[in-house]
Amino acid sequence: MSRAFLDKVTHFAKGRVAPEAAAWSIGAAPEPALYQEAAALGLLGMELPKARGGQGVDFATRVAACEIMAGADFGFAMSLVNTHNIALRLCEEGQVAAVEQPLAALLSGQMHACTALTEPGTGSDFAAIRTTARQVDGGWLLDGEKSWIINGRQAGLAVVYAQCAEIGDSSGIGAFVVDLTVPGVTRYAIDSAFAQTSLGTGGFHLDGVKLPQEAMISAPGTAFKAILQEINAARTYVAAMCDGMLQAALDSAAAYGAQRLSFGKPLNQIPRWHAEFDAAERALTQARDVTRHAVAQVSQGADAQLAAAEAKIGSVTCAQTHLPRLLQLMGAEGLRPEHPFTRHIAAAQIAGFTDGATNILKDRVARLTARKET
Repeated sequence: MSRAFLDKVTHFAKGRVAPEAAAWSIGAAPEPALYQEAAALGLLGMELPKARGGQGVDFATRVAACEIMAGADFGFAMSLVNTHNIALRLCEEGQVAAVEQPLAALLSGQMHACTALTEPGTGSDFAAIRTTARQVDGGWLLDGEKSWIINGRQAGLAVVYAQCAEIGDSSGIGAFVVDLTVPGVTRYAIDSAFAQTSLGTGGFHLDGVKLPQEAMISAPGTAFKAILQEINAARTYVAAMCDGMLQAALDSAAAYGAQRLSFGKPLNQIPRWHAEFDAAERALTQARDVTRHAVAQVSQGADAQLAAAEAKIGSVTCAQTHLPRLLQLMGAEGLRPEHPFTRHIAAAQIAGFTDGATNILKDRVARLTARKET
């Protein structure tokens, strides 16, 4: 793990991102310059080889950087890592001549990118996607819609998963690199009662989008397996990001509890206050242990399905449970946007939907555990 790189990430997260994030939770959006600062730091090329403009760090470092960044703002961290993931995919699987220009734009922070799986009627049931890719002379025609996509509202590039055979046939799904600025692509933003500006949540329609033959980055028969492996990695770093948000809330509550007096003594000397704080610390320690196991499984190239699912369930649930309790310890002071509580509470709920909803993941864990025991 690169300690020097992570120290720089910590300085950036606390010094630059956290102060700006207070406004994002009430509707403002990150400035493009901040995204480019992240790029200059290397956050958009963490795992790419140095020879291709990256930092050359390992997966454990990527996870640690995501945890640090999420402590400042979950949405901004997710936006960065999603662009990073596309850059890494292009570097590993794309045809060199075809990807050099977009890769340079991604690594410089000039362009966002996204992975487009989710559709209006399809979430965790990935095999049921209805976006189609039809082979024509010289390439492919894509039709369909993707929704609830991180970076969807501003991405210039996407890896789009589409059905090349019959709907419901997981072996017929392929992955395509799509320039989202071409004719036939119509993008839209998605907002909710939880501010999602730093996530860049959006969607897009694909209406007869013509792609060259080389736009296929994963052929049918390989794309489905590839995305399942990517999802294991994503569930692991989302778990770490929830850990990071809870740690930031603990730090904020600790500082406030040490200086705020109640009935003549600091809040952190009141037994009930102390008990709630300690419970959150213990829960975070347990969640981090499970997350570390998942990191090790992914790093070793092992079958990480169970470990990643357990990590995400554990850390999401931990954050969803203890962030509101820590806010309660803060009282009304914790509602101020300069504190992380309200935006992290919202983000923890969003985290429960990403890369496999918690209720569906619990069923998956039960099946994987039963299979392991037989």
